Amino acid sequence: MVPIIDTHQHLWDLSRFRLPWLAGGGPLAKSYVTSDYLQAIEGLNVVKAVYMEVDVDPAQHVAEAEYVLDLCQRDDNPTVAAVIGGRPASDGFPAYIERFEGSPYIKGVREVLHSADKPPDLCLEPAFVQGVRRLGAKGLCFDLCMRWQDLGNGLKLVDLCPETRFVLDHCGNPAVQTDDRALWEQTVAQIATRQNVICKISGIVASAKPGVWTAEDLAPIVNYCVEAFGKDRVMFASDWPVCTMTASYRQWVEALQQIVQSWSEAEQRKLFHDNAARFYGLN
Repeated sequence: MVPIIDTHQHLWDLSRFRLPWLAGGGPLAKSYVTSDYLQAIEGLNVVKAVYMEVDVDPAQHVAEAEYVLDLCQRDDNPTVAAVIGGRPASDGFPAYIERFEGSPYIKGVREVLHSADKPPDLCLEPAFVQGVRRLGAKGLCFDLCMRWQDLGNGLKLVDLCPETRFVLDHCGNPAVQTDDRALWEQTVAQIATRQNVICKISGIVASAKPGVWTAEDLAPIVNYCVEAFGKDRVMFASDWPVCTMTASYRQWVEALQQIVQSWSEAEQRKLFHDNAARFYGLN
């Protein structure tokens, strides 16, 4: 079985962290900790994981980062690196990033941009752009996590920050349950021409039709992203536990394996392991 590096592992302990987006309850409004993750990946040959920030209360960004740094330094779990939460436009962002400079575990920063309280052009505000440029100067990446309708602004941000490496989260968040993806396709194709962007093949299963989705429902999106970015600039991500809205970790992995079953073993290894190891500098 091809080894897997999971580039989008979420963990949250609600006894320690406040996640405002879970305040309304729902199936995800409970703790998901390392022991739960280990159970979810059992038998799938997940050899490493990159923690992805979980949109905690910004006052807890440092605490969240320290929490995951502790995980990365232990040998009882697969977490070896992290993309931490941050607010690039904030006055305190430079000092926040300096705090973790030189850490071999901190690989980048993300701010979720699809929240209802954030304007579509937030990422183009001068202070935000300057913050993302600062990440590039520090050798850190920035994750684009936004509505597919706002990807044009993401493209503009990429062009304003040519020295920063970007990750397009969740294939750009297209709608699985529609056949009209023309605007998404057009913008993804443009983003893919920027060589400082890599695409995470992730997230899409969470928006599939619960209980009846198949790999064939996801294949057009996966195949389009692979065609646009090429097999050297795509990488697997679980988006666990968000994926459990519609699929178990195993179901998502097996669906993606089915979609790429005609690829050579070396090509599959790029998707599931090698591209992530190269992008994040994982030994």
